[in-house]
Amino acid sequence: MHYEKADNMIPSDETLRLGKLKYDEILSTPAESAFDQIAQLAAEIFDVPNAGIGFQTDGNMFMKAQVGSSIGLPLKNDAFAFFASTPILSPEGDELGLIYVADTKFKSAEEQQLKMLQRLANMVMEKLASRMAIRRTLRAYDDRLHVLIHDLKNPMTTISLQSELLGRIPGIEDKASLIAGKINAQSKKMIDNLNDILSAARKEANSFKPKKDKVDLKEILEQVKLGLNLSLKRKNQTVLIDIKEPVEIFADPDKLVIVFSELINNAIKFSSIGKEIYITNQMAENEVTIAIKDNGVGLTEEDLGKVFMKFAQLSSVSTNQENTYGLGLITANALVDIHKGKLWVESDGKDLGTTFYVTLPIK
Repeated sequence: MHYEKADNMIPSDETLRLGKLKYDEILSTPAESAFDQIAQLAAEIFDVPNAGIGFQTDGNMFMKAQVGSSIGLPLKNDAFAFFASTPILSPEGDELGLIYVADTKFKSAEEQQLKMLQRLANMVMEKLASRMAIRRTLRAYDDRLHVLIHDLKNPMTTISLQSELLGRIPGIEDKASLIAGKINAQSKKMIDNLNDILSAARKEANSFKPKKDKVDLKEILEQVKLGLNLSLKRKNQTVLIDIKEPVEIFADPDKLVIVFSELINNAIKFSSIGKEIYITNQMAENEVTIAIKDNGVGLTEEDLGKVFMKFAQLSSVSTNQENTYGLGLITANALVDIHKGKLWVESDGKDLGTTFYVTLPIK
């Protein structure tokens, strides 16, 4: 993998686009045969020696796959007699890169060939989106497991200390002392095992423990809304955030962005063109609840019972043939659980809309 200059491919909103690339870990990843095969197929469709798949970074091109000669971007007029490309778009509509074909010999591209190149670009994004959906879900579940393990250490430590004290009571019977010693030894062994798991988790790039920064949920929601702007425009939908004042809690802002991105994106997918998505909040003494209400396809009573189950088959389908992997809500649920919060859903039935509720502790 290598980089090539690509100054002529920078979209208007560079910050959001680069954030998407880094968030999905598209850049600086090892070569994969699947992408090489797609590039090779593109070259064969156009009967050219050069083809590739590249993702635009800040002024450079990261080549994910390449067949034939290296290309320089922007293209020099005399570099290739023939060059054709189509953008690779994220599910939200962000332009992340391109798939191209090139030849030193002049030729013309047929309309059918260009359509097939577009399909190959869609295949690239489909593979990346599917892989990242699975990766985010596994990471969220790993984080949740590690938090549970961390919480389990406290009672185990108490058991260890109490059993040790029990064995030291003057005049305690030998049998009781023996049992207390065994409890103490086994509890210490379990604590050591839990520490080993947590030690390995801490060595990973992203710590499993959620950060406890002071964040404004209203700002988080506005940030998510901005990131989904292209998806909203494509379906002429509107997200109305009816929150008048800052809603400050102590939480992990990165994880909350994922939570609300999944929930709002879900509302977009399952709502028809022109519909509104309405977001409100409700404060309690020690917690806040965010409600995300759509006017979409709704959920049946059977759907409500399995909406947070992995790979559950629901009766509802996306309204514009958007890809749904059945993992977004699973990821959101796991991350809310890490924050000691609660995620649940309500719907009056088919075609009657859906409301997702997220309750989070203020501290």
